Amino acid sequence: MDDRSTDSDLGTDGERSILDTLGEDIIRIVTPVSLCMLLVVLLVSSLSSTNDLSSSISSLFLSSHPSSLSSPNLLGSDSTWEEIKSALITALSFVVVVTLLTFLLVLLVYFRCTNFLRIYMGISSLFVLSFLGGFISLLLISYFKIPIDLFTFAILLFNLSVLGVFAVYMSKFPISLNQGYLVTIGVLTAYWFTMLPEWTTWALLIAMSLYDLAAVLLPIGPLRLLVELAMSRNEEIPALVYEARPVDPQPGDRIRVWRERTDIRIDETENSTNLANVQPVRETRLVVSEEITAPLIEAFPQTSDRRLSSEEEEGEGIGLSLSGAIKLGLGDFIFYSVLVGRAAMYDYMTVYACYLAIIAGLGVTLMLLAVYRQALPALPVSIMLGVVFYLLTRVLLEVFVVQCSTNLLMF
Repeated sequence: MDDRSTDSDLGTDGERSILDTLGEDIIRIVTPVSLCMLLVVLLVSSLSSTNDLSSSISSLFLSSHPSSLSSPNLLGSDSTWEEIKSALITALSFVVVVTLLTFLLVLLVYFRCTNFLRIYMGISSLFVLSFLGGFISLLLISYFKIPIDLFTFAILLFNLSVLGVFAVYMSKFPISLNQGYLVTIGVLTAYWFTMLPEWTTWALLIAMSLYDLAAVLLPIGPLRLLVELAMSRNEEIPALVYEARPVDPQPGDRIRVWRERTDIRIDETENSTNLANVQPVRETRLVVSEEITAPLIEAFPQTSDRRLSSEEEEGEGIGLSLSGAIKLGLGDFIFYSVLVGRAAMYDYMTVYACYLAIIAGLGVTLMLLAVYRQALPALPVSIMLGVVFYLLTRVLLEVFVVQCSTNLLMF
């Protein structure tokens, strides 16, 4: 009876299903997401009330509408409807630009311009680490009164920025350094998004959630087209995607290595079919997914009857566990952190509520991933729950807690 139960848990081929490792998957995704949100909350709490320079720069670069110059309150200097209209226009414009750029990315991948994409992504990462990172570093140096001269600061910033670009886009660097720099890029970008006016922030979060849902699930969605194109060619797309490693690898698990042209052969029982021709259908136990530049979660089920080529066995490239690897787009890190960063401008009770809502939504998305076994949008559930909990906490829970504290019913 014990043998039967063991076989049923492992599956017909002695493999662990995604449901068996769901708790492990949640841990290795929730940890970096929580770290990113925590760092953004700390930055917002420390710098939001002291950095007049950041307010002036955000007013200059983020929006030209007069309502964007107001303080981030629910009611600004202009009328509420004017702020809402400006926020909707800004969010719609942002989504349109993102959609066009994603379709352009699909065209570039179709014409095999991957080298150009790699260079562009490298320059973008260098800009984020040097310009945004340098600006926030100056604010922190001023806030904590750290004694450092300009020459030393410039040398450190240059070295750390260049190292970050190589760590993100070169496979020979440790995976922990890659993950650390991805979280850093997410923190820097999210902090700059928190400088947007409040109505614009909420409109942008909701609009990006709807865009993520449509772009991934619709047949003509740009992200879906990008995934299908990558699967048909078995190509790696340059992307800022966080790759979660297994916390507790099982005995006998091997590490798969991504290369630009993966040369993985399936055993003779699989008729030596090339991975590029394998489709994710019921008859096949191998599902192929590629890195993409949008906020997606991807699953890689385990296959036991596989052999690595001699080059891959040397350990080059980025390692992925055959027992299942989860990939989360950096856009998810950014917009999750923007939500809790906006909540941190109000109070910490709202931060706690939004954080729990985002993690709950991420857990729901991972459960859906375990059921459907295909790339799913990670923003909609978490962002919608976060927005609802923000409103409920601000409108209902805060009033209740204040009244209880005032009447000495709770401390």
